[in-house]
Amino acid sequence: MSAPVKIVVLLSARPGKAEALQALLTGMARATRAEPGNRRWDFWRDQAEPTRFVIDELYVDAAAVTAHRETPHFENYFAHINDLAERTPFVLDPVDVAG
Repeated sequence: MSAPVKIVVLLSARPGKAEALQALLTGMARATRAEPGNRRWDFWRDQAEPTRFVIDELYVDAAAVTAHRETPHFENYFAHINDLAERTPFVLDPVDVAG
């Protein structure tokens, strides 16, 4: 049985780019959530520093992550993200996860 994959991405908007970053992420939400292998895709804005965002993703397995990265909405995200933000992704395997 394959394991789920959790991805957490920390994003710090470049100066003057926070609203464009939020628009890019908002534009990904519906399409990403509709992917067959996606269990969760949310993004959050830091209360203390509104130019920081966190993407919280969960996929059924590694194949679903690969499929996600081949979608037009991910390709659009990847084409623009470096101009909008500094990005730190974490791709995580489950250790002790509540069902």
